[in-house]
Amino acid sequence: MALDKILSIGGKPGLFKLLTQTRAGFVGESLLDGKRVSVGMRNNVSVLSEIAIYTLEEEVPLREVFQKMKEKEGGKKTEISHKAEKIALEEYFFEILPNYDEDRVYTSDIKKIVQWYNILVDNKITDFTDSKEEEKVASAEEE
Repeated sequence: MALDKILSIGGKPGLFKLLTQTRAGFVGESLLDGKRVSVGMRNNVSVLSEIAIYTLEEEVPLREVFQKMKEKEGGKKTEISHKAEKIALEEYFFEILPNYDEDRVYTSDIKKIVQWYNILVDNKITDFTDSKEEEKVASAEEE
């Protein structure tokens, strides 16, 4: 499953899989407990494929950060908990993304990223490549 079908919903813990769209919003299924929720347009919803992390030079897509975490952890869950101390989380994130902007990426953001990565690994969602990029490469090879 691609990250463009995985959602973060403001005020609700964990991540959600997009099941279907409705007139008033959409229906999502929690990756934590499998419960379904109906979400209206007023909720603050973020699609993981659209999130980027600030670095000193540019914004790095979240999928690339997840890919670096996957490579560091060997495809397993992180060695650090999202509930770890601030310093430990920052040191871990610095190993993953050495040039992240410490002024604009807060500890709370790092906690979310670590927690989300672990939720995705638990649900065997570990393909963090960009499906649009793969399509471009495939169509270029065919030509």
